[in-house]
Amino acid sequence: MSKLGILIKQLYKQKVRAKSFMLMTLLYVAIIGVIMFWSDIKGIFVNEEALEVALINETPVELESIFLTNEDIAFSFPADSKESVYNQLKEEKYDAVVVVTEENETLTADIATYSPLKLNDQSTISSFVQYAGKIYGIQQLNLTASEADKILNSEAIITTTNLNEAVADGKSEDQKQSGIWASYFVGIVIYFFIMAFLSMITTDVASEKGSRALEMLLVSVKPSTHFQSKIIGITLLALTQFTIIFGFLFVLLRFSDGGEKWDMIQTILNELSYSYVFYVLAFLFLTIILFLIIGALFGSLVSKVEEASQVMTPAIMTALVGFYVMISGVANPDTLLIKVFSYIPLTSGMVMPMRIGATDISTIEPIISLVLLIITVIVFYIISLSFYKRSVLTYSSGGVIQKIKTVLKVTT
Repeated sequence: MSKLGILIKQLYKQKVRAKSFMLMTLLYVAIIGVIMFWSDIKGIFVNEEALEVALINETPVELESIFLTNEDIAFSFPADSKESVYNQLKEEKYDAVVVVTEENETLTADIATYSPLKLNDQSTISSFVQYAGKIYGIQQLNLTASEADKILNSEAIITTTNLNEAVADGKSEDQKQSGIWASYFVGIVIYFFIMAFLSMITTDVASEKGSRALEMLLVSVKPSTHFQSKIIGITLLALTQFTIIFGFLFVLLRFSDGGEKWDMIQTILNELSYSYVFYVLAFLFLTIILFLIIGALFGSLVSKVEEASQVMTPAIMTALVGFYVMISGVANPDTLLIKVFSYIPLTSGMVMPMRIGATDISTIEPIISLVLLIITVIVFYIISLSFYKRSVLTYSSGGVIQKIKTVLKVTT
């Protein structure tokens, strides 16, 4: 086995068996499990009973079909007098009493409580009342409640036709919505993987350099071989964690709740094209590689592991900016900000997938962004490898700029 293969194997085994890697992977898995089964977990710790609400209807409008009981609110329609129902409210037999009246041909409602309601409960009751008000308004046109409900809930069938042949394959609204959520998920994955493995490769190189172990190692191994082993080894580690996490996620989605969650995911995936999947995987892989190259270079600049966080700050801030730009695109993916950052190699991995999935982007634009990212990875690799050979055995103090100046001054 070559020296590069030995170093990669050693690094991979060391990291994959490390407690920090196992705990971080288990933490991600646990977070996914909590999110997937949050409603069940919440039910264990918070045993909330349905809110008991009495409705007193003083209008000629039939409201029973509107105020329907659900898992959060149980509506009842007592025949007792208002005073009697209020007394029951004071005795806490009810959580709230809604008195519906009409005034100047407008539906009015008074929500009486003895103990203040939670915001969510207030909003839910208010939404019922607002809907009833719309039904009441429509009934003034001498329509029945069922006819009024049909009018309010009727949906138009919408199709889109673009007469411009150059962009005639424009995405539907459902495709764009699916693209937004898929891209949002991809952006989060890229961001967290960057944060985890950028820190790992930087501190790993800094630790070896600070302990002087790297000096002994480079007696028999070229700095370029050591640099490559770090990039490849950490990349394999990232792919391993990626496989474990998403394998666990697939099992949860596929087999929990009779596969209902998986059916929901499939609905989103069916709206995505194969080209979108290709671009997502390409941007994901290349962006992680780019930040690993930067991380290895930064690790070679410091003299001890305690300085690692200092040199990582520029890369972390860049990733953070890209992450927040991507989040801003959830509300509107067609802004100029999104377009600009989708071409910047350090942020395009998080931003361009959103443009591809959620906008009517031309075919050439993602290709240009991807080519720019590939070129940047190659250029950064060549520059970082050359600089790594100089800096890995150079010890200096000061900030990042000062360290770079010192390396250039000593080695040129």
